[in-house]
Amino acid sequence: METLKGMERTRNCGELRKNDEGKEVQLAGWVSRRRDHGGLIFVDMRDRSGIVQVVFDASAMGTDAFHKAETLRNEFVIGIRGTVRARSDETINPKMDTGEIEIVTNELRILNKAKTPPFYIQDGIDVDENVRLRYRYLDLRRAEMQQNIMLRHRVAKLMRDYLDENGFLEIETPMLCRSTPEGARDFLVPSRLNPGQFYALPQSPQIFKQLLMVSGFEKYFQIVRCFRDEDLRADRQPEFTQLDIETSFLNQDQIITLMEGLIKKIFETTLDVKVETPFRRMSWQEAMDRYGTDKPDLRFGMELQDISEYVKGSDFKVFSSVLENGGQIKVINVEGYANIPRKELDGLVEYAKIYGAKGLAWIQYTDEGIKSPFKKFYSDETFAQIKKAVNAETGDLLLVVGDKPSVVAQALGELRLEMARRRKLIDENKLCFLWVVDFPMFEYVEEDKRYKAMHHPFTAPREEDIEFLLTEPEKVKANAYDIVLNGVEVGGGSLRIYNSDLQEKVFEAIGLTKEEAHAKFGFLMDAFEYGTPPHGGIAFGLDRLIMLMAKRKSIRDVIAFPKTQSAIDPMSHAPSEVDEKQLRELHIKSRVSSK
Repeated sequence: METLKGMERTRNCGELRKNDEGKEVQLAGWVSRRRDHGGLIFVDMRDRSGIVQVVFDASAMGTDAFHKAETLRNEFVIGIRGTVRARSDETINPKMDTGEIEIVTNELRILNKAKTPPFYIQDGIDVDENVRLRYRYLDLRRAEMQQNIMLRHRVAKLMRDYLDENGFLEIETPMLCRSTPEGARDFLVPSRLNPGQFYALPQSPQIFKQLLMVSGFEKYFQIVRCFRDEDLRADRQPEFTQLDIETSFLNQDQIITLMEGLIKKIFETTLDVKVETPFRRMSWQEAMDRYGTDKPDLRFGMELQDISEYVKGSDFKVFSSVLENGGQIKVINVEGYANIPRKELDGLVEYAKIYGAKGLAWIQYTDEGIKSPFKKFYSDETFAQIKKAVNAETGDLLLVVGDKPSVVAQALGELRLEMARRRKLIDENKLCFLWVVDFPMFEYVEEDKRYKAMHHPFTAPREEDIEFLLTEPEKVKANAYDIVLNGVEVGGGSLRIYNSDLQEKVFEAIGLTKEEAHAKFGFLMDAFEYGTPPHGGIAFGLDRLIMLMAKRKSIRDVIAFPKTQSAIDPMSHAPSEVDEKQLRELHIKSRVSSK
């Protein structure tokens, strides 16, 4: 096997340009593409920096050396020595950064051969994702994947630089923690040294970063791995990375301003796009009322509009029963789509049902008149009033959902997004940042017949709402704030409770007794007795942020070694069974029979 000894790399493939003409260079990398023209062989040679064309000329390098070049195949690892030559005008390749030059080779070393890959190592491949993940080490050779990972690196570095410039310290927190099952399910780790007891992998460093504020560090951050055992989707993984931040003595406006500066620096430096600050702010209630979600995509309109007052008091039992039971009737206006095919309308009915709606109605304002399944129950005047109220025009389609507010919000909110995709209303190059504020402190869980914290139980309520904590918890608003980009929540945080009496009241409001609260969070409660400063923080989902910046559809494309939607790694075959000896050492017995 040949080595690079005496021919170590002097330049990177993708950095050579026309001003390097005449220079002797030594390169190392992979064969990306090979073209045999008889006495000439052209190879596109690739390393992390890019691709350059390499020429093997039989007349210039000798028969033996040329025969070696004839054996080259895709993904062979090679080293070459050669001279940079300018291409003739007619052979310049404008699609390559190095397209004005090529390397005329006088020495070749084959450092390693390669089997034929299961898919082409090139961008834009149409390959089943499971195959890509099975051969992830090959998938990561593709330029678009390497660019995603390099973008991730640059963003993480900018985060560290910005926070360091603003006085923050990077401090690590434990990976093995106590289980506090108030959020998603924990990943548990058995303790060999403490039989029958378990650690939990952290869902976030929440408690520890608050303890660092008690410790007087004032400004903390960490780019940290977090773990949640929950159902997965395109923007979720069982292990994920977040930028975690906590700071003392700053109010909500100061934290938001500081974070806007961070986002501005990241986007303007890495993507060379202008980011205007301050970002827009919207209350949680306004977001739900207008968009049906607390993470609205503001790149297009089509807002939810309430038509309850126009359809009340009729014989149409579907609407009248909804309104009598405290529900609402809302619509979205799909402009210019009154001629929607009936088959597509029927499909939208089924789509709305996925998100809890019992059905979907519509109004089509056409040149021939009004078409609607409830037309016979209302006068033309009512339909004209609705048309005016929602600023509809002839040719528009109104999609109508009536139900309790939460169902209307979810169903119409999802229909809004789906119709925007179908009608191509979304500008993929537009960046719409938004702060959603004034969240409810609690949400009621019907299944458990109790309230739970909408964010987490350490979120501080607004001072003016504290009096309602134990009597009317539904009235309490939190000092919480989420940052949304193009309909995706990329970060969220809050001011924290720093008074033990108030913290106990919040625990009581979510049904935790003093004993239960101290059993789960006793060390935090104890710490609050020793002079805790006012503090607050935020966490950004690094994977989601990079996904949006790279314009990818899944966070799996911006994580080096992700899991599938079944939380499986097809490459390393994790999770896997372990042998009986390991289980005995951990004092564990599996109830699942081995196959």
